[in-house]
Amino acid sequence: MTDPAPARRPGGRTARVRADVHRAVEELLREQPLAQLTIAQIAERSGVHQGTLYRRWQSLDGLLLDVVTEHLVRHSPMPDTGTLAGDLEQYARQTLDDLSGPQGKLLLRTLVAVRQGPESEAELPPALLRRYDELQALLDRAAARGEHPPTVQDVVDLIVAPMYTGLLLDGTPGDEDTARRLVDRIHRLSQTS
Repeated sequence: MTDPAPARRPGGRTARVRADVHRAVEELLREQPLAQLTIAQIAERSGVHQGTLYRRWQSLDGLLLDVVTEHLVRHSPMPDTGTLAGDLEQYARQTLDDLSGPQGKLLLRTLVAVRQGPESEAELPPALLRRYDELQALLDRAAARGEHPPTVQDVVDLIVAPMYTGLLLDGTPGDEDTARRLVDRIHRLSQTS
């Protein structure tokens, strides 16, 4: 009789390293402006060697994008209220909350950096691509209920983009009235098409 294979720890060392690095980034960003953040500081705070950080994330922007996308995936599940209007309003509020918090400016900065990078780095990370798939599933559910949903691109153009623009230009993505107004606009447009 052979010995069973040793039990594997869920997540293991890689998950622990990632969690330590993410925690270090979040702590450092509470203590100082984003512009002052460096890989060396993150390495020191997390206890993870700089070489490991560069191997895993290639750059500070790559690391920051991983932190932000993990936050979005973990803290902002797609709503399922049973109606398109309810789902879009909840989605708009979640987007507003995500952008209003400390992660908002971090997300904006890292998305711009990644999209401006070399062509091989210009692809959205899998976690954000998954968000688009989840949004499509939300819209597909509405269509299956007989509602007339907009496209994913319409949601991005008419709900998400104005919030990012507000964050970029005014330092704030808006407020609850902004979210409601954007959802009303997309609802009116989808009714006329």
